[in-house]
Amino acid sequence: MKNAKSEGREIALQALYAWQLTGGDPVEQARVIGAERGAKSAFAEKLAAGVRDDAAALQGRIAPFLDRDFARLSPVERCILYIGAFELGAHPETPFKVVLNEAIELGKSYGGAEGHRFVNGVLEKVAVALRPEEVARTRNTA
Repeated sequence: MKNAKSEGREIALQALYAWQLTGGDPVEQARVIGAERGAKSAFAEKLAAGVRDDAAALQGRIAPFLDRDFARLSPVERCILYIGAFELGAHPETPFKVVLNEAIELGKSYGGAEGHRFVNGVLEKVAVALRPEEVARTRNTA
């Protein structure tokens, strides 16, 4: 059984995927998906709103660490990277390793065959850029 935040990330991924493909409001989409699942969607709605509102800035955070143009990413990988980059920047209370692990799990469940490895590599670099002290502490204790 998934915890509420894990489920929220999954709902946000689905809502943001729909947003990228069809437009519309991803926050409303997160509400609908949450209701269909019988899940609380407050965290999903926060993620969807944050990505929607900061998409250009998030793309700027992610793009320097890509091996291809941002527009050439699969919609699923793009959504996972958006969620991870947003959470790394806006939710410092969530350890960066949790953000990375959750992104990897979303990549395994929804992405291409090796998409989770790609997502992990990119988000780890984003984490170093946004949370250098936390990453350094974690690496020094490992």
